[in-house]
Amino acid sequence: MSGNGAVTRSTLRQQIADALRDEVLAGRLQPGQAFTVKEIADQYGVSATPVREALVDLSAQGLLDAVQHRGFEVHDYSLDDYRGMIEARNLVTDGIFHRLINGEKKTTGDDPRHTVALAAIRRRGEEAQRAATAGDLNILIGYDLRFWRELSALFGNPYLADFLHRLRVRSWVCAVQHLRRGTDLKNHLWSGHTELVDALARCDPAAAHAVVADYNVHSLGLLERLAKG
Repeated sequence: MSGNGAVTRSTLRQQIADALRDEVLAGRLQPGQAFTVKEIADQYGVSATPVREALVDLSAQGLLDAVQHRGFEVHDYSLDDYRGMIEARNLVTDGIFHRLINGEKKTTGDDPRHTVALAAIRRRGEEAQRAATAGDLNILIGYDLRFWRELSALFGNPYLADFLHRLRVRSWVCAVQHLRRGTDLKNHLWSGHTELVDALARCDPAAAHAVVADYNVHSLGLLERLAKG
């Protein structure tokens, strides 16, 4: 019985963490907005223990800040934070691209498993592009996170894939704090996902790097313009 209870609590803890993360990404929880464990527990109709654990998890991921004697608040990221995240992402993705194409985990277009995996990732990219073109930020974030998680999983290192996923979540949390200020994002969001997949399918890390570099310049430029009003 105790084992089942532990599993249930762990699952509830993750569900609450996921729900709160989505609230932050959707802009319903704003930077600096404070709340207590009791408030969240009452909101979801659960006990305080899994809520406290979920909030601690999100604090460890950099999405929330623990405020002594006051509870928690949504972390307020700056554009300098975003620039630092871009630099960190570049170091990881360049390593992934080179290992995918040239390293121990080398795969080629002749490998059917590689072809199937890239085709599936490309479909996620197509959905992300449609959402970006339409300016639908909520749908874009979901598909973009899935796109990058599956792409990094091809590297074969789950620790690296998890690190990049957490970094991309944090990047989106930082970005939406500025993007939500835009009244119309249609045709303003980056949509080069399929170009990246195609470059990797051609075993061309230089082209893949160029696509990601364009993404970074585009995204940072958009956030800087929105920050200036």
